[in-house]
Amino acid sequence: MKIFIDTANIEHIREVNSWGILSGVTTNPTLCAREGKEFHSSIKEICEIVDGPVSVEAVSMDRKGIVKEARELARIAENVVIKIPMMTEGLAATKVLANEGVKVNMTLIFSVNQALLAAQVGATYVSPFIGRLDDIGQDGMGVLSDIVLVYDNYGIETQVIAASIRHPMHVVRAAQIGADIATVPYEVLKAMVKHPLTDKGIAKFLEDWEKLKKSVHR
Repeated sequence: MKIFIDTANIEHIREVNSWGILSGVTTNPTLCAREGKEFHSSIKEICEIVDGPVSVEAVSMDRKGIVKEARELARIAENVVIKIPMMTEGLAATKVLANEGVKVNMTLIFSVNQALLAAQVGATYVSPFIGRLDDIGQDGMGVLSDIVLVYDNYGIETQVIAASIRHPMHVVRAAQIGADIATVPYEVLKAMVKHPLTDKGIAKFLEDWEKLKKSVHR
């Protein structure tokens, strides 16, 4: 399973990319607004840092507007992927863009039916929002599992991005289910690196190293 980071923070993207584990980035208007930077220049900078798909959201609500906006965004860099929300206008726009070779990440997916429709119009990715389903008492991982199963049944090539990840166990479950990608917030990525026994082991190694240096210099 590939790992994307879900953020528009340039420093966090640069840091995680330096770890060597990053395959792509997802952003949304909320994340971009939080950074307070000019939108297009921020996207261009992210695309230059990461050698992988960078999902950028179109905010128009009608098909003509979405297509126009998507074409402009796609010109920023070759690795730009257009995020389009699940709705009838979004489906129609995705069909046009897919036929033009523009990659689309259909987002705000909360059911198998929505994922099936996104695949019909040629979406490259679908993003089921696991955490938001959990928030309203539904089984986010159950929906993710059903989407992966149905896609496998029919050999559908649209890739499944486990989104709205809230904690490291969400990542584990997404990998067990067979999601193609998990897009993970910076703090969750940092938590994934950690384990108390790893920390304890490193502390012990350093302690023994200091003892060894002192014994050698006696």
